[in-house]
Amino acid sequence: MKNAILVKRNDPRSDGESNDRQLLELKHLADSAGYNVIAEMTQTRHPGRKYQVGRGKVDELAELVQENNADKIIFYNQLSTTQIYNISETCSCQVMDKFQLILEIFATRATTARSKLQVELARLEYELPKAKTIVSLLKKEERPGFMGLGGYEDSYERDIKGRISRIKKELKSMEKDSVSLREHRQSMGFSLVTLAGYTNAGKSTLFNALVEENTTVKDMLFTTLVPTTRFLKVMGRDVLLTDTVGFIEDLPHWMVDAFRSTLNEIFLADIVLLTVDSSEPLESIRNKLLVCHETMWDELLDAAIVTVFNKADKITAEELYERISGLGYLAPNPVAVSAKTAFGLDMLKDELRKHLPKWERTSIVLPMNEEGMSMVSWLFDRAVVHNIVYSENIEIDLEAMDRIINKALILSSKYLDDN
Repeated sequence: MKNAILVKRNDPRSDGESNDRQLLELKHLADSAGYNVIAEMTQTRHPGRKYQVGRGKVDELAELVQENNADKIIFYNQLSTTQIYNISETCSCQVMDKFQLILEIFATRATTARSKLQVELARLEYELPKAKTIVSLLKKEERPGFMGLGGYEDSYERDIKGRISRIKKELKSMEKDSVSLREHRQSMGFSLVTLAGYTNAGKSTLFNALVEENTTVKDMLFTTLVPTTRFLKVMGRDVLLTDTVGFIEDLPHWMVDAFRSTLNEIFLADIVLLTVDSSEPLESIRNKLLVCHETMWDELLDAAIVTVFNKADKITAEELYERISGLGYLAPNPVAVSAKTAFGLDMLKDELRKHLPKWERTSIVLPMNEEGMSMVSWLFDRAVVHNIVYSENIEIDLEAMDRIINKALILSSKYLDDN
């Protein structure tokens, strides 16, 4: 395990609670990437052009690296290529920022062709604005690090743009296939429900509890990178539940864009189960909900949002009430659950059922023959059949989406016209 030192420059106008939360999040990210955090350093000042922090702090950092035999310096703040170079030169240690750390985590979690392409796209989008600086610095001296700084030529920027273009085309093709599959599922009578929320809110544990799976869930950030979909029955309605990648504070637009095909699982859902860790302080939950809403705001279509207050077993009823009542519009349709103990799962399903796309309820008469029985079988797969009577004909009381009912009515009309 590699040793890492964490560094954060705090803005002079920022509040201490936010700074502590952000530094703790950086530590969790480092833990998730497999680093052993041996020291932390902060400085309150405006950003320095050469080092991000002050020169004196960099000298202190160099001593800390040498004393603790550190392998990596990880900054919370986004660093320019020049800053990374200058700090690594002074400290004789590899340097990265929070976004490079996230990319490193993503690279280890990517298991499908699509997720690997998304990680590469995010990496290239991160590198593109820095391409010219990287080349000029490498002409001076090659530096090691996760970004793989090597023998770049002057065509590096052009090569990056070409690779970005090719990856986007591949992902666009994959996205079309996903949209076709999504439309097919909806035509089969499935409603699409997606778990979303800040990373480490317990989405995967809740997913397992709802679909009754026993997949091991690790207590680390970004355990879910590849969306997972399972079937779920909710009071007679067929639902496809998808677990997705978690959000994180200050997620840059290039990373959101790179993972657009994955985030579409959220943006195009019928219902979003927005999951929060209710055991955290109210202000922390508020900040994380703001991050989630900001990430989804421009893309979310007509999906209903149900806010799931997970880990309710860790706090008292009074604390839970304080959190739910204190968040107001940020937490629409709140439901308290504990994915670990199964508390509140039935209430969550009740709330979920309320917000599923409205289906029409009607009665249909079908012929008592092979064609009618085939239609009955088809309706049982795609509708909620409340009652069915077999006599000279087949009378069905059912609930379904319009297109399902219309197809059944065509056969019913044909049968009634013939008789």
